[in-house]
Amino acid sequence: MRRRQLLTAATAVALPGVARAQTTDVDLKLVLAIDVSRSIDEDEARLQRQGYIQALTDPRVIDAMTAGQHRRIALCYIEWAGDHFHKTTIDWTAIDGAAAAGRFAAAIAAAPPESERWTAVGAALRYSGEKLARSPFRAARQVIDISGDGKNNNGPPAERVRDELVARGIVINALPIVNDRPTFGRPPPADLDVWFEENVIGGPGAFSIVAKGFGDFARAVRTKMTREIS
Repeated sequence: MRRRQLLTAATAVALPGVARAQTTDVDLKLVLAIDVSRSIDEDEARLQRQGYIQALTDPRVIDAMTAGQHRRIALCYIEWAGDHFHKTTIDWTAIDGAAAAGRFAAAIAAAPPESERWTAVGAALRYSGEKLARSPFRAARQVIDISGDGKNNNGPPAERVRDELVARGIVINALPIVNDRPTFGRPPPADLDVWFEENVIGGPGAFSIVAKGFGDFARAVRTKMTREIS
């Protein structure tokens, strides 16, 4: 139990010069939930992080983040694996321009990589929903952006948690990573994109964008973040 509590504890990263939460109004509260299960090797994990770093420093994404009424959004970056592992890599931070986005991206790059067993999509969604509930920011829109390369094989069913969160007004978008690389000698999951469409996304305007392998991840993240922020 002590190990579970340790692994699921939030680990806030302080970003100097970035607006911190003081019941600040933002246009969007967005949780970025990233799969770090052991089906993702070191090279794939690096490409996945680089995808978010490139997206957060892309002028098109920055323009989207600052185009709303309040000219800022709030971001939270978490990493997840099995039902026992959820890590808040960067806690809630207001992004109000290129400088703040760059510091957030740098914090992602500096965070030590971790990996754990199993793929608990439903548990990751539930943890993301808890982060939204505890956020000190205020926003009319709440979104979970979850990426992964496998189907739920641990913890609560993803579709059950999805329905609970949608009932609370949360939108869930997904970025399934479809590739042909075997995992521990097993073939990759079939129809992963269909599974995410049917069991993970939900809420008004929810959508899924497929990354065709980890090399396509940066393009998919940029497209997805621009669309969901706008």
